[in-house]
Amino acid sequence: MTEVFIYDHVRTPRGRGKKDGALHEVPSVRLAAKTLEAIRDRNGLDTGTVDDIIMGCVDPVMDAGAVIPKAAAFEAGYSTKAPGMQISRFCASGLDAVNFGAGKIAQGADDIVIAGGVESMSRVGLGMSGGAWFMDPSVNFPAYFMPQGVSADLIATKYGFSRTDVDAYAVESQKRAAHAWEKGWFDKSVIPVKDQNGLTILDKDEHMRPGTDMQALASLNPSFQMPGEMGGFEAVGIQAHPEIERINYVHHAGNSSGIVDGASAVLLGSKAGGQSMGKKPRARIKAFANIGSDPALMLTGPVDVTEKLLKRSGMNLADIDLFELNEAFAAVVLRYMQAFDIDHDRINVNGGAIAMGHPLGATGAMILGTVLDELERRDLNTALVTLCIGAGMGTATVIERV
Repeated sequence: MTEVFIYDHVRTPRGRGKKDGALHEVPSVRLAAKTLEAIRDRNGLDTGTVDDIIMGCVDPVMDAGAVIPKAAAFEAGYSTKAPGMQISRFCASGLDAVNFGAGKIAQGADDIVIAGGVESMSRVGLGMSGGAWFMDPSVNFPAYFMPQGVSADLIATKYGFSRTDVDAYAVESQKRAAHAWEKGWFDKSVIPVKDQNGLTILDKDEHMRPGTDMQALASLNPSFQMPGEMGGFEAVGIQAHPEIERINYVHHAGNSSGIVDGASAVLLGSKAGGQSMGKKPRARIKAFANIGSDPALMLTGPVDVTEKLLKRSGMNLADIDLFELNEAFAAVVLRYMQAFDIDHDRINVNGGAIAMGHPLGATGAMILGTVLDELERRDLNTALVTLCIGAGMGTATVIERV
């Protein structure tokens, strides 16, 4: 199989996913186009040599519909030879776009692929694309469907994480993200979003609350107690896990991922593709995997897929220098650290989605780039990137510096 290398990556800042957010007036296609423009301009890329553009988008409707990566290529002024494809695996869409592109390169079909994702959650609301998973009883009964926040609280209950535990994790995420921004560790990869006059709209993640402390979080009411108790979803969770007598509701807006807008792009290529671009690789895609997991717990897929990936690649936890796990909810990361006995100083070392937000289709490629930059900064070698996924799935990728 052909080796697959990462040559560059960029992302936009994350804008608050509300009508008063800085990026609300920027359509999804323009956010995606900004990353394509940056990848082209930073690398002197002849866009006629791009074999594919693959982007994750969880709700590909309205602004984000109609194969948005191809539309973004038109917007960015790419050669018409560059095709585009839109994929969704819920929250792992951006990482699976990278994995899909890597697979095409590995089997010799392509030499240069741009992969990433985009989500404008202020313009296309969460769940706007609908779907049988949560709308059709013939599907959601066997899937033990419930809101993800109730599943996160089920995880916290089952594995013994208190309100104090999840709040303390959230405070640390805010501190780490603020510190990374203060030190300039995101500067080389975050591209400012500018308007048509060249004026900067946003150049820094907008969702962060660096002053967050335990006292502030203690004042927030649990977000998912009402749907759990009044909506009947707690009964669904207990039916799936009868060892649980009742759910302890600990998650709220302050210890869950933020709703934001953003886009990301990763430049992938074979050795020959890199030579044609005149670029040296920064890392290789060493392995990747997907898995289905417990649909009621829903968000424990990263544990299962990590076990699968390490086994299939002949690696073990000691081979991984840094871990990057999307902070969908605090309990997701706490369970992962608990399952593998991973110290917090090896995972999400620059904060995560609790602080900076989670633009669904873009996040996977964003955190891949974040951990690559951190490997380089620390002069380390190997990282594992993973995300939990709606309906009970997991995706993971191992990258290795070259």
